[in-house]
Amino acid sequence: MERIDVAVIGGGVIGLASARAVAARGHTTCLIERWPRPGQEASTHNSGVIHAGIYYPTDSLKARLCVDGRERLYRFCRDHSVPHDRCGKLIVAATTEEVTGLEALTAQGHDNGVDDLEIVNRPFLRRLEPHVAGVAAIWSPSTGIVQAETLVRKLTRLAQGSVHLLPGTWVTGGTPNSSGIEIHTNRERLLARAVVNAAGLYADDVSTMLGGETFTIYPVRGEYAELLPRACHLVKRPVYPLPDKSGHSLGVHLTRTTWGSVMLGPTARYQTAKDDYEGERLPIECFHESATRLLPQLDLADLRHGGTGIRARPAPATQTFADFIIRADTQVPTLIHAAGIDSPGLTACLSIAEAIVPLVEDVIA
Repeated sequence: MERIDVAVIGGGVIGLASARAVAARGHTTCLIERWPRPGQEASTHNSGVIHAGIYYPTDSLKARLCVDGRERLYRFCRDHSVPHDRCGKLIVAATTEEVTGLEALTAQGHDNGVDDLEIVNRPFLRRLEPHVAGVAAIWSPSTGIVQAETLVRKLTRLAQGSVHLLPGTWVTGGTPNSSGIEIHTNRERLLARAVVNAAGLYADDVSTMLGGETFTIYPVRGEYAELLPRACHLVKRPVYPLPDKSGHSLGVHLTRTTWGSVMLGPTARYQTAKDDYEGERLPIECFHESATRLLPQLDLADLRHGGTGIRARPAPATQTFADFIIRADTQVPTLIHAAGIDSPGLTACLSIAEAIVPLVEDVIA
């Protein structure tokens, strides 16, 4: 049985970044990933937005790690030639009644340390996005976009020099003991002094299998539509409505990607299955209704179905806000959770990794 300092379970951006950060401190590290390649789930099934840190309660992990992670991610992308664009974003008030919502959201962003936000009038909005309807907007110049697939590939290549990658490997069970946690997989058994649970949608299952505490990850499917190429000129940057009052999403929004395409979404629907990406897709008319609030001239014929993603939300539909779970397990202290990482997890991935390191070192010191 192989012995190792740290085993990271889950090869999305959180697991990859955490494994690399831990290994950089000199700890022998492996990364267990059930798919043949890392980053095949939520890490690459999202809007690809680098968030500024506006929406989240002040001093929450989401707020702090998003604001810090945003700048870390921009530096990483510059240093490693990951396609990205600090293009800014607009959050649009469709009516005068919604302007108070812009004011509240701007105040929240300022409280979180996002100090470059401003509320702009219709002429400003029209200069940036001539085709977008609205009476006013929040201009967030720190928001951007990133090519998530290339980010995953770069993190994977960088990790290969110091992390033992185990693709096509999944956890089947485990036993905590005085030396750490014995992990059972479909291929072999490992004894790790510390384990990082970055298993995304399956983090609750992994916790249970390793003898840790019980919690629930709720799969929330987000569906996208795409603008046909002939309509992509209508949008130049991310354009959002005010966030959904349920707290489950930031609203169905328009995002221009680094590829030049324009995505519309995501929706937010709680479901039971953690792997159902395509069942009972919403009709394209639902997306058209949302889109025309921002782009009135968009024709139904300009839309087609896009991809889907499933977010790992650590709270039921009745709860409007749920923070990241980043801490040691209450029952098995050698098990460190990086769980419930939904949005803004992509933005915050490098900061989350830095938050994981001291938790791991407390265990193996």
